[in-house]
Amino acid sequence: MIATPKLPNLSPQEYLDWEAQQPVKHEYINGEIYAMTGGTIFHNDIAINITSALKSHLRGKGCKVQMVDVKVGISEKGPFFYPDVMVTCDERDKKERLIVYHPCLIIEVLSPSTEAFDRGDQFKFYRQIDTLQEYVLIDAEKINVECFRLNDKGFWELHPYQENDEINLNSINFSCPISLIYEDINFS
Repeated sequence: MIATPKLPNLSPQEYLDWEAQQPVKHEYINGEIYAMTGGTIFHNDIAINITSALKSHLRGKGCKVQMVDVKVGISEKGPFFYPDVMVTCDERDKKERLIVYHPCLIIEVLSPSTEAFDRGDQFKFYRQIDTLQEYVLIDAEKINVECFRLNDKGFWELHPYQENDEINLNSINFSCPISLIYEDINFS
């Protein structure tokens, strides 16, 4: 994401009204607006692969998979982000048309320009969502997946996955070989 410097600080509602009229997506943090940057083909392929697998797994189970164009709100006052993929099984989100507030799973596909933010401040904000159980970071430049899972003591634990591993997402009772996430991607 890149800052959009021309705009004054906006209230959450001013941002939502303004952003609905924009041709480019923008994230919102404490009154500041940030334009979303484009991704690579690998980034897109990974997001499609995991979204397709999750959609197939969750069909008929009362959960919804969202990707790229759907905002997550940390609260009704923001911040607001566009995760690459997220899952909500919460009834409250089924009434929403623009923003998911109660995801159980958020997945970000890492890019060099956003990796530090995804790992740091953004994860700090995501941890404020009381329904979030897992946060997954998928590397788009090599085979590497990190799942941060909230344990029963309220601490986030790292569960790393490498080539030939099977990834487990406990929040939605899902597992798949890591090769499925990286299907049709050739890093050579």
